[in-house]
Amino acid sequence: MAETLISPGVLARENDQSFITQQPVTVGAAIVGPTVKGPVEIPTLVTSYSDYQNRFGTTFTSASENFTFLTSISAYNYFQNGGETLLVTRVVSGSSDWDYASAKIYTSASISESFAASNAALLTASFTLEVIDKGKLFNNSGSAGSLITNGSGSLISGSNENIRWEIQNPSKTNGTFDLLIRRGDDNYNNKIVLETWTGLSLDPKQDNYISKVIGDQYYNYVASENYIAITGSYRNASRYVRIASVTSKTPNYFDNAGNAKNEYTGSIPLAGSGSVSGANTTGYIGGTFTGGTGSVISEEGANNMYNNIGSGTNKITQGLEGSDYTDMLNLLSNQDDYAYNVLVTPGLINSKHTSQISTALLNTQGRGDAIYVLDLETYGATISNVETQANSRNSSYGAAYWPWLQTIDPDTGDQVWVPASTMIPGVYAFNDNASEPWFAPAGINRGGLTTVIRPERKLSQSNRDTLYSAKVNPIASFPGVGTVVYGQKTLQRQASALDRVNVRRLLIQLKGYIGQVAKNLVFEQNTAATRNSFLSIVNPYLESVVQRQGLYAFKVVMDESNNTPDVIDRNQMVGTIYLQPTKTAEFILLDFNLLPTGATFPS
Repeated sequence: MAETLISPGVLARENDQSFITQQPVTVGAAIVGPTVKGPVEIPTLVTSYSDYQNRFGTTFTSASENFTFLTSISAYNYFQNGGETLLVTRVVSGSSDWDYASAKIYTSASISESFAASNAALLTASFTLEVIDKGKLFNNSGSAGSLITNGSGSLISGSNENIRWEIQNPSKTNGTFDLLIRRGDDNYNNKIVLETWTGLSLDPKQDNYISKVIGDQYYNYVASENYIAITGSYRNASRYVRIASVTSKTPNYFDNAGNAKNEYTGSIPLAGSGSVSGANTTGYIGGTFTGGTGSVISEEGANNMYNNIGSGTNKITQGLEGSDYTDMLNLLSNQDDYAYNVLVTPGLINSKHTSQISTALLNTQGRGDAIYVLDLETYGATISNVETQANSRNSSYGAAYWPWLQTIDPDTGDQVWVPASTMIPGVYAFNDNASEPWFAPAGINRGGLTTVIRPERKLSQSNRDTLYSAKVNPIASFPGVGTVVYGQKTLQRQASALDRVNVRRLLIQLKGYIGQVAKNLVFEQNTAATRNSFLSIVNPYLESVVQRQGLYAFKVVMDESNNTPDVIDRNQMVGTIYLQPTKTAEFILLDFNLLPTGATFPS
């Protein structure tokens, strides 16, 4: 349509102003530490504490006592305070010694385990299932021929943390069957079904081919290249198992007349769920898994839980060495694959795990889009010890809090001691929900620790002054108020706006959003139109930050003044952003003046 009028007439023009302004990508916290179960060394996103429990477990027993890892306590408090997403990375002791448990499903699914063990050469496996998570925890078969307890169909070592399987509705006519994934602690009369996969086929040419439907991929961390390698063809749809192999494939299961071919009908597994005991042949128990290696924790490790972290010489943090964390701390430096705004590693202590803390801090600084909350000293340390450790660090991308805190373990109900970093992600989450990331996550309004019973010691004003001067954020306890984070310094030594947590988090937020906008300009034409497109998005957003008390003022320059011909010739586009971040009122001075009777008050 013509955009100008040559002769008299009416010109109707469109001006589309309905474009939706790009919004910041929402990211949450990241935590690195041991868990009861879950993917080993595979960062995994969870969206609630129940989701966390399903993926990573709850308690474990060692030396006849129940324990909960700090990872779980931190996750619980994070979601309790409004956290929406949590990136959990499970670390284990000696990760190379961990392997998956698996189960072979035979074409005659009702055979006994003892028969299968002694007559394997006579049997044909239909397919093999493998548990997605590694560890001995998934070996629920017990000893051969003794899998049923009290005739109920319960597995000897079945638990709410592991799984079992069952085949239902096999049809040789249709070449299909159903697969149930059940919880390991169920029985005949009380089946707890976690997943149901219906109409599965062993024909790789069909859409319902078992590997296509359930998935067959597994992941492996490659330390030399610092990435996760993916093996397998089909993405995992199941949260519990994958197809390790299909031994009895049935390609082109039907002949030209639509009838099942005789050579393939025997490949379909029979109804049932694996091994049955010779003492009970009236039904099928849940199919079992074997072959998993790797123990959750050793008795030695159980001696180094909670306030005992750091004691001893071996496996001094929840059954792990500091070196067990190193690979995953390096993996999380990959900004493209893993997004988060705060990182914690509860259980690593600066005085005991100096190398790993340095790795985490340097990688966070290199990313530039998160803050690392670290712990400086073990339980029972003096303020002088804490000062010494704080003085060894200098970065606006790190923050430290003290002292240790007593809280109720959400899974055991016990009162336990935890390092401060365990609870701080919850404080940040509450702060962001109640206000904005650029508000101080501290003080009575936003720094309350509602799930804390008491701090390790009650800090006096003098104690708090000493800690704050050393860049350590004190956790105070006030009568009638409770336990409160009462500081918001970063570990930066030089005095500047970035020596405060709220300003560092403001910059993280702005850099994340503006960087997200700028990515859309890569490979676009370096013209005034492109630059103006950038400004039309960034300026309104920064103005909204001003209105939400994050900035006093700002200015964005992206024009011919900083995009000169020589800059353009180097295939560069330059933007300069000036910011005046708002400051918090940390020191309130109130002057009380006594005046004689009859005096007038100053205006």
